[in-house]
Amino acid sequence: MAVTVRTRGLVLVEHEFEVPLDHDRPDGERIVVFAREVADPDGRDRPFLVFLQGGPGSEAPRPTRHPSAPGWLDRALTDFRVLMLDQRGTGRSTPFGPALVDGPPEAVAAYLMHFRADAIVRDAEHVRRALAAERWSVLGQSFGGFCATTYLSIAPEGVREALITGGLPPVGKPVDYVYRATYARMVERNRRHYERYPGDRDRVLALIARLDDDPVTLPSGDRLTARRVRQLGGMLGMSDGSEHLHYLLELDPRSPAFAHDVEAALPFARNPLYAIVHEACYADGGATRWSAERVMPDAFGETPELLTGEHVYPWMFEDYGALAPLREAAEMLAAHEWPRLYDADRLAANEVPVAAAIYAEDPYVERAFSEETAALVRGSRPWVTNEYDHNGLRADGARILGRLLDLARGRA
Repeated sequence: MAVTVRTRGLVLVEHEFEVPLDHDRPDGERIVVFAREVADPDGRDRPFLVFLQGGPGSEAPRPTRHPSAPGWLDRALTDFRVLMLDQRGTGRSTPFGPALVDGPPEAVAAYLMHFRADAIVRDAEHVRRALAAERWSVLGQSFGGFCATTYLSIAPEGVREALITGGLPPVGKPVDYVYRATYARMVERNRRHYERYPGDRDRVLALIARLDDDPVTLPSGDRLTARRVRQLGGMLGMSDGSEHLHYLLELDPRSPAFAHDVEAALPFARNPLYAIVHEACYADGGATRWSAERVMPDAFGETPELLTGEHVYPWMFEDYGALAPLREAAEMLAAHEWPRLYDADRLAANEVPVAAAIYAEDPYVERAFSEETAALVRGSRPWVTNEYDHNGLRADGARILGRLLDLARGRA
């Protein structure tokens, strides 16, 4: 039964839906998917806009008014009711975590084979039918854009229009191509950061040098390792990331603030799905075999202060205590031959209006591949811009959403 909550300036309707774990086995195990309907008090009859969150492994934003969050919400609510979908395994949907899945590693790996974009889209279609929505608009940020492209491949009849920000995926590209491109982008992001904050180079080197003899213990009880330090480069794809990284590095490594902030910046323990299915979400067919580790350029091995980006590695299932129980399952998923996520023929025949913001220097979703996909998807309208980084929707959501709506509807 749906629960309606009236809060300051918003009406929220909370839904829980039972869906099959494996949509090809509708009579098998079932899980819960949670969705929160968000509307203006006078906008409860407006059409739906489904928000597909970035990730994988993160729940949808929790909406507020006064101040409004997320930043694009006010613009969206002028035209829509927004449906915030907690993707399977996240938020109020049936959670995933090492302590929550029983059975041997083989069973855990088999369970996790159902957490990519194809399963998320089938969940969305289940929800659409349950809500008796004829067609709805979708807004996909980052990994959510991957889901939106999968939606156009397997269930375009459910989509009125697709709006994608920093998430038009490579179609048919081997995953190794993806990670080679993202490493090249990260070399440039490192150069820019150390040019802006030259003292941070020495800070990173000094921090790495001291960890063996003077360890930093994190709130979880884990010891900070040099390779975890390098993952802080994941901040550098955001417009404010260089500043946040600098403010963290300027803290005394002996301080509680430093230990807490380092752990908060690397939330793999909170969102274990990101670590274990991230590479699989790029796999448009084939096995990943720890691609990011295999294709890491020599420069990263020779230059310890070169920070990495959105890359996952097998060693994470040793260094992060919370991930250690998933190590064997992670190895099985890395060796798994994944099916295709996208149907190139169906995309080439697409009839759904599509507008996509492509960030020209995005270190996480390579521009060149996004432009190739935009050219493939019939009728898509790409907006290639260097005004924003990967967090453009968060940084200037009202403008970006408005621009994409204008493109999709032929007004721009």
